[in-house]
Amino acid sequence: MSAQTPVLDPERFDPVQTGFFRFRRLGQRYLVTNDFGRYCFLADKEFQDFVAGKLERSGPLYARLARDGFIRDRMDFDAQIAGWRSRNSFLWQGPSLHVVVVTLRCNHRCLYCQSNAVAMAGRDTDMDRKTAEKVVDRIFESTSPAITIEFQGGEPLVNWPVVKFIVEYARKKNRKAGKHLWINLVSNLSLMDDAKFKFLFDNQVNFCTSLDGPADLHDRNRVYSGGSSHAQTVRWFKKIYRKTLRKMFRIEALLTVTRFSLGRHKDIVDEYLGLGARGIFLRSLSPLGLARGVWDQIGYSADEFLDFYRKAFDYILRVNKKKPFFEQTARIFLTKIMTDSDPNFLDIRSPCGAGIGQIAYNFDGGVYACDEGRMLSRMGDETFRIGSVFEGGYKQAVGHRVIKAISIASCLDNQPDCSRCAYKPYCGVCPVHCYAEHGDIMGRMPSSMRCRINKGILDHLFARLDDEKNERIFRKWIKQGKERISYQRQ
Repeated sequence: MSAQTPVLDPERFDPVQTGFFRFRRLGQRYLVTNDFGRYCFLADKEFQDFVAGKLERSGPLYARLARDGFIRDRMDFDAQIAGWRSRNSFLWQGPSLHVVVVTLRCNHRCLYCQSNAVAMAGRDTDMDRKTAEKVVDRIFESTSPAITIEFQGGEPLVNWPVVKFIVEYARKKNRKAGKHLWINLVSNLSLMDDAKFKFLFDNQVNFCTSLDGPADLHDRNRVYSGGSSHAQTVRWFKKIYRKTLRKMFRIEALLTVTRFSLGRHKDIVDEYLGLGARGIFLRSLSPLGLARGVWDQIGYSADEFLDFYRKAFDYILRVNKKKPFFEQTARIFLTKIMTDSDPNFLDIRSPCGAGIGQIAYNFDGGVYACDEGRMLSRMGDETFRIGSVFEGGYKQAVGHRVIKAISIASCLDNQPDCSRCAYKPYCGVCPVHCYAEHGDIMGRMPSSMRCRINKGILDHLFARLDDEKNERIFRKWIKQGKERISYQRQ
């Protein structure tokens, strides 16, 4: 689907009646949005009359535009400001997501590994107990009333004693701190056993794993020295899913789309459906880690990914005629489009979550603005390091000049293309991705693959949202996603 943004004739603009808006041509109609996150579709004549201040005041379209803050002399500032405050409530929370890398060792060699994991033989990249204690102490200095500790790697279960210690120590600390505490384990599940699972289950740890589709596709992307990665993942996914089905904590799976995934959207969605998953997260490749070196083999263009995404998304809509099943990227965007709340997914918000929404802790106690910044350090670039748990303190880390620079760079009003984009109220930039792709945290949006993908997805969502049947499906997705959680990083 093509989307064109026409030139607006300033001679026809009525600055008295017409409030601030941005617009984008989608098919035969115009999409108009504003900073309050409101939107409306207008036919060509409706758009021209709106701009010129000539809409019929007694009509339903004028009433809707006035209600949503598009008519300047009918603006309800109190209502619009209340909605804006709700959408941006994360700005007052402090870092809620704390990514803890307990080891860089891994028994997989995934083609797109962002972390540049190391082989299993050495132990010099394992976090020790002393460092782990310092990390948890630093985490609980956060001003956020909600804390999520997320184990990353490598494969976290390689360093099970430290995982176990952090869970126990964090629970102990929280008995005094009284925060809303969530703990997540991101694992390939190949080292899971009944004893580990019992401990994690008893301590209400959430599980997240990777599932790239059917066995042949998954095992091609995620090479496992012990045999079929897919077999291990599916076995434990089913067991954990059954056990946590009616609990407040659960297991989720996500996939990374490689060149080998293109053309197999139905196979991939059906794999998730067969496991009883609630939904699927269609993620594009990241320019970090191993994927950067083998892009010619596993990568694709933005248009190729969008073709895959649209086909998968439309198939998911057909599935929803029989059972609920969401796509997570869409659900994040739709929550922003259709409600006055933000799901706080740290990669798609403005400003981004680095330092003010999340902090990452390396195995050696190094502290980074975000997990992506920590990943970049594995490529020999320490640009996004903001200290160590063995020096300074929480205030010094979150007040670091790197955090300030990232916050400025990820504020969309500071991005020339983003500031005038119709999708500004719903989107966000990742300065680390910009830095990796363009060598500058400000980025260059016209040539950004990530920008093109986000625009393409939003074009498709708004096109589908213009159908009442789809809108009902989307509202069910949003309602399903309203569990009380401090962030979304599934």
